[in-house]
Amino acid sequence: MKVPFADLHLQYLSIKDEIDAAIADVIKSSAFIRGPFVQKFEDEFAAAVGAPYCVSCANGTDSLYIAMHALGVKPGDEIITTAHSWISTSETITQAGGKVVFCDTDATTFTIDPAKLEEKITSRTVGIIPVHLYGQPADMRAIMAIARKHGLWVIEDCAQAHLAEVDGQMVGSFGDAASYSFYPGKNLGAMGDAGAITCKDRSLADKMAMFARHGGLIKGEHRIEGINSRLDGLQAAILSVKLPRLAEWTAKRQEVAARYAAALGNVGGLELPETAPGRTHVYHLFVVKHERRDALAAHLNEHGVQTVINYPVALPFLSAYEHLGLHAEDFPNAFHNQSRILSIPIFPEMTEDQLAYVADTVRGFAA
Repeated sequence: MKVPFADLHLQYLSIKDEIDAAIADVIKSSAFIRGPFVQKFEDEFAAAVGAPYCVSCANGTDSLYIAMHALGVKPGDEIITTAHSWISTSETITQAGGKVVFCDTDATTFTIDPAKLEEKITSRTVGIIPVHLYGQPADMRAIMAIARKHGLWVIEDCAQAHLAEVDGQMVGSFGDAASYSFYPGKNLGAMGDAGAITCKDRSLADKMAMFARHGGLIKGEHRIEGINSRLDGLQAAILSVKLPRLAEWTAKRQEVAARYAAALGNVGGLELPETAPGRTHVYHLFVVKHERRDALAAHLNEHGVQTVINYPVALPFLSAYEHLGLHAEDFPNAFHNQSRILSIPIFPEMTEDQLAYVADTVRGFAA
């Protein structure tokens, strides 16, 4: 059996008529940049995640950069973020003019460790960017308490955690702003690049929108120098078709994860994802750990099961950050996990036969 890591074509086929009609509507009206389809999606997404304001943009990476620019990051400002994430989280700090300060993760959730966060704060620290990695929220209660104590802003990186919750409160609603990616493989994915930022403050939303649209909210009125980072009408229309299904797709991901847990819970040497108390995991990825990760991946791939490593090198150890002079002992959990993590297939359309085959193949390796 061949089991893909995800099946975006199958997802398209399940809503083909609506997607095709939405694309045709955009083409018919020539509303390719901004316009009614973009406004409609911004309003719908804000309502879905419980945010007063939503500013769409070209991609999730831009959303982080735009938010930091609007929050006034200056050269020399230090911003703390997790040691375990995709590089968008950290590279945008540098792009905004700030200095990246990495913090280790806790032992089980892959999210930033609040217990190690406060020691990273200096007189130059201005903000924190926690990442809700793989679909599990970071410990936002503890993070916000530290941020308030030291007068720091918080941008939540929600790129992999649409609709995840902490104690019944939606991620993205804790900090000053929240960054979202709609990259095709995300839980809510476009058919191309797309992103958004949500926030509670109208002034901040206007600053972000202005910067993303060449420095003006009205075409031709450039109040500042900005950038060109706009969600196009085609992607907005596609996302509007998909958004009403996000809760159902999320529940299916959680069902697959529960079945994996039942089938693989007693497999020797295999560590399954753990969900921290009070947090809702939306399983953008199902990441296991194994001491012989590479051998397990090879075994699965040889038997037709596609796997991915997200991410094989923790951020502090990438060549891009050699100049910081960081060491493995500075980030023991991130360093430990980077050689053990493996993402196995999980997607809403996954069949019971596919799931059973993946589980059987993993058990076969253990045997």
